[in-house]
Amino acid sequence: MDTASYVVLAAGTNVWGPLGAFIGGLVIAGALVAAVLVGIRVMRQEPDRPTEAEQPHLPVTGAIHEISEMREPDEVHPDEGERLMPYELHASGSRRKPDQHRRRWSPGSSGSFGGGGGGRT
Repeated sequence: MDTASYVVLAAGTNVWGPLGAFIGGLVIAGALVAAVLVGIRVMRQEPDRPTEAEQPHLPVTGAIHEISEMREPDEVHPDEGERLMPYELHASGSRRKPDQHRRRWSPGSSGSFGGGGGGRT
């Protein structure tokens, strides 16, 4: 803007519009500065980041490999007719299956329910 437009704004009867916009801008800028200062204060109160020595490391024996086994569910209703109490169940709700061989697809089976195959004959 040039000086003539400032003179027109200053001489006009509508002084409150630009003044209100300027004061509103100052309020918003002040709120943003206050938010940044509060964020810095919160970050200073947080605990320090862990050092390299505090980070988890691999065991001396090396990486632990995944174990895959066949499981079968625990019986919830035993043959005696009495129900099992929660303290009588295992933590995982299943136990290791005696037969650890995985069931495989056999020729002649459809592979899925409704798959359109002939199924087992």
